[in-house]
Amino acid sequence: IKNSVLSLFCPPAAYGCGQPAFPPLVSRVVGGEDVNPHSWPWQISLQYNREGEWRHTCGGTLISDQWVLTAAHCISSGRQYRVAMGKHNLQEMEDSAVFMGTSNIIVHEKWNPMFIRNDIALIKLESPVTFSDTIMAACVPPAGLILPHNEPCYVTGWGRIYTGGPIADILQQALLPVVDHATCSKGDWWGFMVKETMVCAGGDGVVSGCNGDSGGPLNCQNSDGAWEVHGIVSFGLGLSCNFPKKPTVFTQVTSYTDWINSVSSHCRIRFGPTTNHLLCPRQPTRCTEVPNIRV
Repeated sequence: IKNSVLSLFCPPAAYGCGQPAFPPLVSRVVGGEDVNPHSWPWQISLQYNREGEWRHTCGGTLISDQWVLTAAHCISSGRQYRVAMGKHNLQEMEDSAVFMGTSNIIVHEKWNPMFIRNDIALIKLESPVTFSDTIMAACVPPAGLILPHNEPCYVTGWGRIYTGGPIADILQQALLPVVDHATCSKGDWWGFMVKETMVCAGGDGVVSGCNGDSGGPLNCQNSDGAWEVHGIVSFGLGLSCNFPKKPTVFTQVTSYTDWINSVSSHCRIRFGPTTNHLLCPRQPTRCTEVPNIRV
């Protein structure tokens, strides 16, 4: 691509993707816990306006300075949304926080809410956000990469701290080992509900994602030490967040890399091991985006 493109998004080297200034305190201990503040700086809170009050509804992942990855089921027609970045405690005013409106929300054109297929959406921020120690992008893994069984990954979010309970004030993290497709698609696990465009994680009956975590990332560390977003929280068991053999199911990001790139016809996000770049022609015109599709 040398000399053929103009990088419109080129974060400083200090803010390459997936390398937080405040590393997460990760362990193999099972159970949700408060995160080290700002250790998952790509985690966003998707909020909607309800009678003048902004309320958390879903998570999401910053994958460039202007694009957020979330779940299609998080988007409802007629709602006004904003993206909260650099947050740790949703109930406190924090100097690190940046709140930004959206210029476009693109839901996958084959999103099927009945069978929960293609549960992915992209949100374009109203303007590029400035990266800092508390706001940066996650890396996006190479297309087609499949995580091995029992790979240690972490779900993060402000979802309910137990079934039917309140959402968390402080961002939570939990170790969720990956469950391979052969296991997760067994009849006493998720069976036919799970497709190869999804990734399962957890299922020990002790810890899982829960309501309010939807749209947030499954964070997995690559061999270079950078954190990649491999999943988007999609669904779990409605009766109980923590249930044996019913792991949290994520949209598998590596199955949708081409779709992510196709949301604009002239510009694309180039995913690297430590930096994601939004690339346009040398003499770029305004990117022609896919029409905004809402459910």
